[in-house]
Amino acid sequence: MNASRLPLFACAPLCALALSACAATVSTSSFSGVKHDVAQTISNLQADATAGEYKKLCSVDLAAAAVSRLGGAKGCEAALKTQLGEVDSFEVSVQSIQLGAGETTATAHVKSVQQGKSKPSTVLLVKQAGKWKVSSLG
Repeated sequence: MNASRLPLFACAPLCALALSACAATVSTSSFSGVKHDVAQTISNLQADATAGEYKKLCSVDLAAAAVSRLGGAKGCEAALKTQLGEVDSFEVSVQSIQLGAGETTATAHVKSVQQGKSKPSTVLLVKQAGKWKVSSLG
């Protein structure tokens, strides 16, 4: 399987988070404290993908293990460029966030609208070097 098709994420949830024609950013205002930081990470992912910042997505937004599964920095950039290039537009909202023990992991439940249909998805995040990073989507 080539790097651009590695199944790190289900492509639709990643793209739903990353691209949004109707809403330029993910709303973080309904969350506070650590949950706000988690929601902000999802917002940053969306903003960086919308801007085509594939290098930043792989170096800042995604967890090290996720980048590794995509073949390292260059493989990650190529995979995201291919996957995100196949998307027209989507809307997304963070519905809820649950923090794991020790607040080093988080699960965000998001709802995206793809081609007029609502679709729930889950974003898993991990805290690395004091910053939240997306580890998987599904």
